[in-house]
Amino acid sequence: MDFLIYIAPLFLAYILDLILGDPRWLPHPIRLFGNLISFGEKKLNKNKNRFLKGALLTLLLSIGTFLFFFITRKFITNNIARIIFDVIFLFYALANKSLIEEGKAVFTELKKGITQGRNRVAWIVGRDTSKLNKQEIIKAVFETLSENLSDGVIAPLFYFAILGVPGAMLYKMVNTLDSMIGYKNERYINFGKFAAKLDDVLNYIPSRLTAILMLLVTFSLDKIIFVWQQGKNHSSPNAGYPEAALATILNCRFGGPNYYHGKLVDKPFIGNNNRIIKESEFKKVAFINHTVTLTFVLLIGLITYFLF
Repeated sequence: MDFLIYIAPLFLAYILDLILGDPRWLPHPIRLFGNLISFGEKKLNKNKNRFLKGALLTLLLSIGTFLFFFITRKFITNNIARIIFDVIFLFYALANKSLIEEGKAVFTELKKGITQGRNRVAWIVGRDTSKLNKQEIIKAVFETLSENLSDGVIAPLFYFAILGVPGAMLYKMVNTLDSMIGYKNERYINFGKFAAKLDDVLNYIPSRLTAILMLLVTFSLDKIIFVWQQGKNHSSPNAGYPEAALATILNCRFGGPNYYHGKLVDKPFIGNNNRIIKESEFKKVAFINHTVTLTFVLLIGLITYFLF
């Protein structure tokens, strides 16, 4: 029964995400996380000791999230109720279908015109999109799909495998903190530094695991040295690895200079072949994301089976 309590939520949450994605009408705990972060940031991000205040907010929200879900599960003594609880919140922690749907939406808008494509890709990337050409829009979508396969799917599954739903939600809180206050601008450079570093630490293994899984499902494990070399060509210590994996799978080139908040940032390239990437290749990228997710879910299930 212990095995069923653990494994059932994994597969049911995966199936729910595959079917539902992230409906905008559905209440979502990440919105609550965002509200808590916003409230804390407005109260604390001022005057002196901003780094310490940001670190305190990050630790309080992260540890508080873990303890809330850990203690709540302890109070749920009925096995069926505990499975339902875990299914719901692991489903909330996953974002594979919504990630792919957002990417698809960019291409739908891009067919209407370059302006529509620029406006839509701005929903999913942090760079300035007002001057992107068609090729840059396609690259931005593919980079985001690979990077967020790690952040939005493999990482929460990884922490679920280790610490259950409390671990998955702890990760989601840290990742949300990083996405909201982990910027290197005047407002957040000190206040959000601890959150950004903590997110880097938590994503260290999942990002590299994502890259390995991407190579595995495309029978490209012979390119692992290339990925390890090219994965360093990114300002993030983690995001470059899944991007490098996708670059070598597609035999293309990502990265390079981009505008952020009106300033040109000279970022290194990831990959060597500066070829034209076609819109139709989105199907292959989406297939990789789906296959990697399913493979990792099955792998967690298999390991759990042998452990139990």
